Amino acid sequence: MISTENLSALTTAGGHVVGSDGTKIGSIGQIYVDDQTSEPTWVTVKTGLFGSHESFAPLEAASQDGNDIVVAHTKDKVKDAPRVAPDGHLEPAEEDQLYTYYGVTGGNGFTGNGHTGNGHTTGYETSGHETAGHGTVGHDTSGPTTDDSMTRSEEQLHVGTRQEETGRARLRKYVVTENVTTTVPVEREEVRIEREPITDANRGDALDGPAISEEEHEIILHEERPVVEKEAVPVERVRLDKETVTNERTVTEEVRKENIELDDDGRTRR
Repeated sequence: MISTENLSALTTAGGHVVGSDGTKIGSIGQIYVDDQTSEPTWVTVKTGLFGSHESFAPLEAASQDGNDIVVAHTKDKVKDAPRVAPDGHLEPAEEDQLYTYYGVTGGNGFTGNGHTGNGHTTGYETSGHETAGHGTVGHDTSGPTTDDSMTRSEEQLHVGTRQEETGRARLRKYVVTENVTTTVPVEREEVRIEREPITDANRGDALDGPAISEEEHEIILHEERPVVEKEAVPVERVRLDKETVTNERTVTEEVRKENIELDDDGRTRR
């Protein structure tokens, strides 16, 4: 069983309602107590997107596990419960509908402890715990007598950023082959015949030797050919670096807030 001493802690600690099969159903919303005995009897489970839906689950045979409440029903059973508005008070017809669905028995007139606009309970007060120094100055038509004030709350949007990995960049070196064409001058030797007439200056050389004979002269010719050598030389250094670029993103989200209005003899004032 859930004791009344733990109600305030359970509704403010951000705990969850866990099914009998160990599956987390949703976060704790409101805890409803019996009008006469102040015993906790029902708990609402906040489910859906941003906890927009609340389902009722009975606290009969329920237990506390840290900040969590473990009920005696499965997740599917609780999520399929009859739709009852968690408006702070259970009407007898609504209560009977829930009793029939869950197959449990109990009395009528269970009253919730209220909640703020951000979906967390404001705390729990048993009967006889009035605000010190104020006494009873107002009456809550949806539940027990309260003090002279009500709390209006609203959701505030807090937008931050988180860093995620979007990709990786790496340097990879590989070898490619290309043709390089260049021109280099080369020299070669060619043969040419030089003739000179017989003169007094060369007559002696011309008459040296037999008058008629066979003779053969030979010279060696040379030619330059291109010689190619390759040398690997460094030409540049390449490295990876990062820079931070700032952009703006527009975020749109719904937030809820509570409004308080005064209904004075049919004239509504905000």
